[in-house]
Amino acid sequence: MWGMNHHHRSSAPADPKSHTTRPIVTGASVLGVKYNGGVMLAADTLLSYGSMAKTMNASRLMEIDQTLIGASGEYSDFQAIQEMLEAKSLQMQSGLLQEREGDEPPMTARSMWNYLRVVMYHRRNKMNPLWNSVVVAGKDGATGEFFLGNVDRLGTTVEDNIMATGFGAYMGVPLLREKWRPDMDEGEARALLEDCMKVLYYRDCRAASRIQLAKVSADGVLISEPYELETSWAGSTDYIPLNTPLALP
Repeated sequence: MWGMNHHHRSSAPADPKSHTTRPIVTGASVLGVKYNGGVMLAADTLLSYGSMAKTMNASRLMEIDQTLIGASGEYSDFQAIQEMLEAKSLQMQSGLLQEREGDEPPMTARSMWNYLRVVMYHRRNKMNPLWNSVVVAGKDGATGEFFLGNVDRLGTTVEDNIMATGFGAYMGVPLLREKWRPDMDEGEARALLEDCMKVLYYRDCRAASRIQLAKVSADGVLISEPYELETSWAGSTDYIPLNTPLALP
């Protein structure tokens, strides 16, 4: 237009600083159970980009200081949590924060759970949450008993004998409550978690049949290699097709 100064710069302020308001690359449910002699976690290895299966080889279970961490939700935020916990562990090992004796880990499962609670709540108050629900499993440093807890993206904490995040909170928890016993052995705990992961694979479009298991016991921490569940889409043969007339005796 005539008379317009083409060198004029707008005095409008820059765009406001933005934060993540929804997850992008996500992992599905994490399940956990206590058993007689330890605690066990299960998670699949699928990462989804929206509704697209992005990768089938991502581990969402990790160990820090003889404590297991598993997370559903945004994978990059889970990586940030991992780096944060590793840095915290190194600080404590170097004696910057506290003295420790013997070979005890600098952070127990309960202390890590409480630390994550503070971090998650702080980030939530900054309107920039870490978009994860984290399961923590290990030993309670105060009592020596096995510990299983959860921290969500708002900083809400739960401690229980069974645990599930994501869609597993709806489809997995009822099965865990029905079949869990405090005296169940490691084999029974594994079978229960595998059954629940199969149900999630059948009913959750963000779940996969390729899973990992991890356990904390008196022998230490062990994370399995990924493996495939035995699944079948054949369905039941004992059904009557819709609109089929019933034969009267």
